[in-house]
Amino acid sequence: MQTGTQTHNYPSFYQHPVKEEDSCTTIFRRFEHLLEDYFNSENPQLIGLPSVAYFAYSLHLSPNYFGDLIKRMSGETPRNFIHNKIVKLSKHKIHFTDQSISEIAYQLGFTYPQHFMRLFKKKVGYTPTEYRLKTKQNSTN
Repeated sequence: MQTGTQTHNYPSFYQHPVKEEDSCTTIFRRFEHLLEDYFNSENPQLIGLPSVAYFAYSLHLSPNYFGDLIKRMSGETPRNFIHNKIVKLSKHKIHFTDQSISEIAYQLGFTYPQHFMRLFKKKVGYTPTEYRLKTKQNSTN
């Protein structure tokens, strides 16, 4: 068994020596931090929604290897993981701000608010407006 570093059979620009301490858990945590940093920056408004490839390249991994790793660590695809993060952030903004749904969508990197609304409804079961009304009612009761 080889110790130290191991390499994968990726094209040279994907080569990323994986050290023993650079475990899957560490990579997963780095992804979570990158995702958090992405949405705390101006990137969503400047670049738009982040892609799986964006994070894979940021971590110096191939998109396929990255996808497999995130799926193994979280039980969901990276795309789904990113979407769930978007929904979590949007729920907070919908509940705690008076921003319009369109403003929230643009802040999160959506070019078209309708795409945000469709994703939100698919994940939450309510439109963003229905969710806002529901949470406002629950907080007044």
